[in-house]
Amino acid sequence: MTILTKIFGDASTKFVKSAQGVVTAVNALEEQISALSDEELKAKTAEFRQRLGVGHLSAEALAKVETLDDILPEAFAVVREASKRLLGQRHFDVQLIGGLALHQGKIAEMRTGEGKTLVATLPVYLNALTGKGAHVVTVNDYLARRDAVWMGQIYAFLGLSVGVLNNQTSYLYDQAHTTPEEDKARDVEGSFKIAYEFLRPCSRAEAYAADILYGTNNEYGFDYLRDNIAQRPTDQVQRLDPTARPASTSASLGGHHFAIVDEVDSILIDESRTPLIISAPYAESEKLYGTFAQIARNLIKDTDYTVDEKFKSISLTDDGITKAEKMLGVENIYTDKGIKYVHHLETAVRAKALFELDRDYVIREGEIVIVDEFTGRLQPGRRWSEGLHQAIEAKEGVKVQEESRTFATITLQNYFRLYQKLAGMTGTAQTSAEEFIKVYGLEVISIPTNKPSQRQDLGDYIFQTEKGKVAAVVKRVKELNQKGQPVLIGTASIEKNELLSAYFKREGIEHKVLNAKNHEEEGSVIAGAGRKGSVVIATNMAGRGVDIKLGGPTPTPAEQDEVRNLGGLFVLGTERHEARRIDDQLRGRSGRQGDLGTTQFYVSLEDDLMRVFGSDRIKGMMGRFGIPEDEPIQNSFVSKALEGAQAKIEGFNFDMRKHLLDYDDVTSHQRQTIYERRNKVLLGGKEEVDEFLAKAEEVLPIPEEDKNKLMADVAKKRAELGEEKFVAQARQTILQVIDMFWVEHLEAIDYLRGSVRLRAYGQRDPLVEFKKEGLTLFKEMELSIFGNVLELLGKIEGELKTEELKVKEVHQQAELILNSNTNSSSAGAEPAKAHENKVGRNDLCPCGSGKKYKKCCGQ
Repeated sequence: MTILTKIFGDASTKFVKSAQGVVTAVNALEEQISALSDEELKAKTAEFRQRLGVGHLSAEALAKVETLDDILPEAFAVVREASKRLLGQRHFDVQLIGGLALHQGKIAEMRTGEGKTLVATLPVYLNALTGKGAHVVTVNDYLARRDAVWMGQIYAFLGLSVGVLNNQTSYLYDQAHTTPEEDKARDVEGSFKIAYEFLRPCSRAEAYAADILYGTNNEYGFDYLRDNIAQRPTDQVQRLDPTARPASTSASLGGHHFAIVDEVDSILIDESRTPLIISAPYAESEKLYGTFAQIARNLIKDTDYTVDEKFKSISLTDDGITKAEKMLGVENIYTDKGIKYVHHLETAVRAKALFELDRDYVIREGEIVIVDEFTGRLQPGRRWSEGLHQAIEAKEGVKVQEESRTFATITLQNYFRLYQKLAGMTGTAQTSAEEFIKVYGLEVISIPTNKPSQRQDLGDYIFQTEKGKVAAVVKRVKELNQKGQPVLIGTASIEKNELLSAYFKREGIEHKVLNAKNHEEEGSVIAGAGRKGSVVIATNMAGRGVDIKLGGPTPTPAEQDEVRNLGGLFVLGTERHEARRIDDQLRGRSGRQGDLGTTQFYVSLEDDLMRVFGSDRIKGMMGRFGIPEDEPIQNSFVSKALEGAQAKIEGFNFDMRKHLLDYDDVTSHQRQTIYERRNKVLLGGKEEVDEFLAKAEEVLPIPEEDKNKLMADVAKKRAELGEEKFVAQARQTILQVIDMFWVEHLEAIDYLRGSVRLRAYGQRDPLVEFKKEGLTLFKEMELSIFGNVLELLGKIEGELKTEELKVKEVHQQAELILNSNTNSSSAGAEPAKAHENKVGRNDLCPCGSGKKYKKCCGQ
């Protein structure tokens, strides 16, 4: 704690103190609101909307319009009363403070079991009253359904509509056919098999039109990208409300008004290193992957290449390059084959040296499926980029999938920065507070617990070997299980899960294994992890978002007391994670709502974290004193070394994410410009088309004589087709040309990002170079778009044909059919092909002049 913090207090303490006034105001209204009938309580929503100026109002009513902050105490009191009547749950005072933090666009850090799902109802209801929509972002489809059905009872009772986004499916919450008595009797949280009779399938656009929408980050992000490659306005699903556009992001379609991100650390930090990408296959996979996989198998570590595990990189030695050249039959790979072959070689070696089966990926039905390094979850449909995924496919001997062409991409950071107001909640955010404030402008507020914590966090047990650690884990779990104390064992990988499970079976310990594969089933298992005698082995994130109650999901007081008397839930971590947040998340499973509980980590000097960052002195010390491999020591020096290693890695990962964002910010500005221009044309009419054509005429850098001829051809075509047909034709042409050149631009930017890294050797800042050349590429692309549109419009005969293109999404298995422009052709004009051996504008001209194609024959 710094001296300034001691004097002035930290931000969380100050916020909680300042929030007491709101808590007092809400509590003061409780008696009055409780006296309302159901119908009077429901009528409050219409009253609030009128007071906020939503809808058609008289001049007198408009003069009295209130703000959200004005009605906040009353709105919170109404939600609390509805929750009491429908769920039998009354928001605690600390939950009101959490709700206020979320409404103000902050991150509410609340311990596990403190009721974050219920807290969200307060700001979600309040902000949904504006009519602009409130989005809740969850970590998986199951939680989106569960929370929408569970909390939907409150919203529907108060007259607000609720939508759900799931992978390939959308729903509206619907209780129309049930009676109030059935609604109240239903324990949605306890059942965990979310009844689909409460969810009515609907269109994607209907789901977005709902007052409140639940869905995963990927669903929101991919819908945004799809909307911006749509060929017809009816293909767009996100809201088009122009008043919801952030001032700094006019390219947004609107509808990005307010979002609460649940498990905000998982979504905005752990998952933010991988951008969302919509891509389409465009070429058969090359035999090169198989060739280089075979070469990599023959290269020897430390002789032909070196590995830096801290930075997850490899370097080829001179011997390794020579050996590869012999196998390829070339004298010099750099001059004879160029950077493409060098890239293939390095990628194949990375696949061999840094990526392990059952740790980084698994093989399912002949395909490589990524295992998320932070959560242990399988990521079907997601693929590593830059040929790495294909290299791993070749390494494992499975079918090498065809490569893809990117049509649209955005980082999660830049997607969520579209929202006018963003908030988040999690049990673990303080260790990443710096990143939240720097990247998202989100302040982390630690909310006090409703009851004092009684959890006991024991010091780490440190073992010499992995084998000794596993033996000790099995022994400890057996002891705890024999007395009936429930145990949750956290692991860092699927492989470790299966290893421990085999040991437990041998020792006759009944247990369940969770690998973050089936979220619905896992929710049920995790909810039951507090039962007497329960033993659950889970990857770090399995069942996240589900509360563990002592005695089971719906325990009797006797069941709760029995487990409490045994010491509550014992959480045993089998190794420290790179991020302290993940360790804290695991600990947080125990000791909810003031319950008893114990946590402890078992670590070995062979764990990845200790092996890479640990000290040889520690190993020597344990060996010198003859400590058996299954006997632990507790040593503050080792624990501090572990925490220091975690802090280093967190800093390194923060830098990586910041690096990704710095580069994407360049593309982001360009993306916003293109999307705004595109949407004006897509959603507009004659005026927007004329505006585009006027801009094209203004900026096109060609001789006046040539420009006049182009414009004369366009005017002639306009007269021939008639105004209505010409505008429709022009709109279609503009969209297709924009899309075609934007795809090529994304490829050029991707290559540029890779090439500027080398400029650091010349004492030049790669990011500065990227910004400068990226801007040049963008301006060239804009001129190409304007020129091509004018040329095509002057020559077009009849309707422009659009090829139906199958578009695959990276990160999920859904396949969509979208109109795109891979081949846009017209009579009298040569088809504009986006692939098939096309010479890139920045490639050397095939005529042999030595100039770039765009500066030579490409002119």
